[in-house]
Amino acid sequence: MTYAAPLAEQRFVLETIADLSGLAALPQYENATPDIVAAVLEEAGKLASNVFAPLNRVGDKEPARLADGGVTLPPGFAEAYRLYIDGGWAGLGVPEAHGGQGMPFVVAAAVQEQLTSANMAFALCMMLSQGAIEALAAHASPELQERYLSKLVSGEWTGTMNLTEPQAGSDVGALKSRAEPVGDGSYRIKGTKIYITWGEHDAAANIVHLVLARLPDAPPGTKGISLFLVPKFLPDGSRNDLKCVGLEHKLGINASPTCTMSFGDHDQCIGWLVGDEGAGMRAMFTMMNNARVQVGLQGVAIAEAATQHALDYARSRVQSAKFGGSREPVRIIEHADVRRALMTCRALTEATRALVYLNAAAVDRAHAGESSGLADLLTPISKAWATDTGVEVASLALQVFGGMGFVEETGAAQFLRDARIAPIYEGTNGIQALDLVGRKLGMDGGAHWKALLRDVRATVKALAGHAELKTLAPWLDDALSAAETTSVWLAGANDADDIAAGATPYLRLMGLTLGGWLLARQALVAADRLAAGEGDPRFLAAKIATARFFAEQLLPHASALAGPVMRGASLLYAIGEDDLAA
Repeated sequence: MTYAAPLAEQRFVLETIADLSGLAALPQYENATPDIVAAVLEEAGKLASNVFAPLNRVGDKEPARLADGGVTLPPGFAEAYRLYIDGGWAGLGVPEAHGGQGMPFVVAAAVQEQLTSANMAFALCMMLSQGAIEALAAHASPELQERYLSKLVSGEWTGTMNLTEPQAGSDVGALKSRAEPVGDGSYRIKGTKIYITWGEHDAAANIVHLVLARLPDAPPGTKGISLFLVPKFLPDGSRNDLKCVGLEHKLGINASPTCTMSFGDHDQCIGWLVGDEGAGMRAMFTMMNNARVQVGLQGVAIAEAATQHALDYARSRVQSAKFGGSREPVRIIEHADVRRALMTCRALTEATRALVYLNAAAVDRAHAGESSGLADLLTPISKAWATDTGVEVASLALQVFGGMGFVEETGAAQFLRDARIAPIYEGTNGIQALDLVGRKLGMDGGAHWKALLRDVRATVKALAGHAELKTLAPWLDDALSAAETTSVWLAGANDADDIAAGATPYLRLMGLTLGGWLLARQALVAADRLAAGEGDPRFLAAKIATARFFAEQLLPHASALAGPVMRGASLLYAIGEDDLAA
């Protein structure tokens, strides 16, 4: 498959939404100058287009294989991974104090978007390692950091996250894996973990597993969970007592080895405590919060790739006369409904990109000492709305192909199959919605959602006073009113079932509202630059048209969701469970 990194779009969003210049003014991100970031994106785009993308179909057709406890990746993957680490990409967003290049998370996220668009199954390896680096940098002892962090930062070793067990999925507190202290500072780990992404492979010399387990005297529930570093190979070079005992056969991301891992079959699996005893969830959430933003980014990336693929097809496929025109067949891109599909794909992709980049930049500012409130508030919205959008866009892009989209050879189906996992892992999107209404809305008395919606209100005011863009103001104002009303209602509701029932439509309402707001902000900048004769006029005009399309065609859905948010839970339980199938 072919892929071209959307460099102009990425740079524009980094500038106008992430405020890259503001980040570069902070001491820890001083390397993130516009010239350096542009060069980074351009070189990463070459890696994505020339190395990762050609392997996407290869990995889908020839999945990773398990034999004798070892996993062999599809042809070309190990060699491509070597090019990735030789280029120094693994440490791009890691602070210089840990051997990285010190770029902001949002810049590293833009690079990760490119790699994921080109080959989502492969890019998962990099995503998991980045999360492991962040967890160890934040919680591991200096000794563990010295022994393992540099190899992860260089990319010589990869990292994983081991939470899920057969009886403990979303309910992590039900896990049964055990950790027995040896007496020399190490622990013997025993248990089984499932759905371990890139848990075993042949691309790196070692794999560093971060494993949640219980100490012998640990209390039940999440408070009794500790985190342990469990390497595939021990410091003396010997093989640890762990192995992959199964690979899942999946709907998509087939090149990504999704492993069942067995630890301690011979009671000799050695690990080391990361952080304090009983503080495993705190340490693991450092990794998971990073991963949730990155999974939201997967929705953006798949939407971008699917849109590019559909656009290429629509520009070349000749089929049927234009409605109301002559009998001469035209390229399908000239049909109004295909244009609607492509514009919807474009608008949703650009809106979710802006949201996830805003989220990533908020994470950067939290690392720099500012409040983490905005990052915390946006994370469940980014993860859920962007991944739902990725599935929606991949499906709509497939529709552009017509019957050919249902045929595997065109490649359109793979985007939809790959995209479908993103709303599920790293906390299902229903759980993200519950997190949003149950935890994030009430933080600091609601200060963060109120501040965010005040920013949206300021944009509505700016639009209303703008000669060219004032038509966008009523659409955004309606969505904002719905967001304000439902936020107040949820904050004041007392019935837990009613709140839970409104969570998912509320998250989508917020995603649409924030997406329309961020596109409107970009349109304001684009209009000013057009008026001043600055920048590429075609690019800027397209940004304005996309913001208008989103406002007029997609944003009205936000207002329509207000009713379902506040309707309560009674109708959800109106039919008994035995009658649901009738």
